[in-house]
Amino acid sequence: MRTLILYEYPPPPAGLATQGDLLYRGLREIGEDCKPVHLTTDLQKEWMYRWYRPDVAVGVGWWGQIPSLVLHPRKFGIEAVPWLVADGWVANYQDVLNSLPLLLTTSRWVLDTYVRDGVSPKNMVSFPIGCDVDSFRPLPRSNEKVRAVRESLGVADDEKLILTIGGDGASKGSREMMRALAKVNRRFKKWKYVCKVWFQERTEKQNRLDMKLAEQLGIRDKVLYVDGVLSREFMPYVYNACDIYAGPSRQEGFGMPHVEAQACGRPVLSVDAMGIKETVVHGETGFLADIAHVVALKEGIVDRNMGFQERATIKFDEPKVIAVRANVEQLAEYVERLLCDDALARTMGTAAREHAFRNFDYRALARRLADLIRERIPIVESQPGHGGGNGVNGKNGKNRNGARTAQGRAAGSGVGAGQKGT
Repeated sequence: MRTLILYEYPPPPAGLATQGDLLYRGLREIGEDCKPVHLTTDLQKEWMYRWYRPDVAVGVGWWGQIPSLVLHPRKFGIEAVPWLVADGWVANYQDVLNSLPLLLTTSRWVLDTYVRDGVSPKNMVSFPIGCDVDSFRPLPRSNEKVRAVRESLGVADDEKLILTIGGDGASKGSREMMRALAKVNRRFKKWKYVCKVWFQERTEKQNRLDMKLAEQLGIRDKVLYVDGVLSREFMPYVYNACDIYAGPSRQEGFGMPHVEAQACGRPVLSVDAMGIKETVVHGETGFLADIAHVVALKEGIVDRNMGFQERATIKFDEPKVIAVRANVEQLAEYVERLLCDDALARTMGTAAREHAFRNFDYRALARRLADLIRERIPIVESQPGHGGGNGVNGKNGKNRNGARTAQGRAAGSGVGAGQKGT
């Protein structure tokens, strides 16, 4: 089976790019025939279709990228398997998604979100993101590189480090964590809270608001926000420098940092919701606080980037829950237990490592995905000299076996940008 993987390639150190790159690496390392290409480079993708002749194109992204992930390969007779996240709701491309023989989501929560918004569950499968458990592994505090990270962050040897990683701190629950830590600070003083965020205009504004909150809570001197680009090779040392990973995210389709932290043997503190429920085991690999508040939309704004012909507002028949807020009192209780009980933190950290190794090794998941594709999609295996799959041999919406391709079906249905909800 020849597999073309559509994602942000070459990969920057960001979530979706890492998701795609781990799949590519995993398939390659288990002996599968696969090639990577950037999801938006139509010329290079077409070049790949013509000479590589893939059997299937697996695309990593979100529903607004369906033109790149699904419609483009189908135009050339290549069956598409999108592996999608969600941003809280799905506004468009339901007909295209329903025509797919296989649609992957990063968690059951994402799958349920798509079903709620009009996508059939018939061919959807919840499939987790892999982790490089060889690179993300426990390292002793005495490790020179780990020690250097703590020193660079200004964390003393007798201080506990709580870490949060995300595009911005607030979306990963930093404001709830700061309120919890302010409560803990009355009884336990030796801690620092570090948020690693992704530099962007939105994040810069959010950082200022978050630091203002830290000042109001009286913990400004214990909170540090770090932006800029950090390489994937560096991140295992950052995780190992912390004592607790805290990510009570307001919205989380999977929870890649939660898995990476567990792979490094760190207990995780989060919220009992969304994809996190499928990555952290409450009471074993960490603690999950209850939901204190839900965020629901009564309407949503759509635009051309979401597959609509013009900017518009869509009103919902029923409010859509798109995010949550964790219970601050419980966060305070759990983080204090982990800060004060080193034996508990070690026990959970050991269980966390075992959990990540057993369930999220990127090579094992790549093998599962290859088997799933073969099971769900009839593949014409490669023959010497001409390659395999539908390639670009299909004419008039048919593949080389004469069966009508998915692109032919999509073209016949008239599905296109802006059809839904406009």
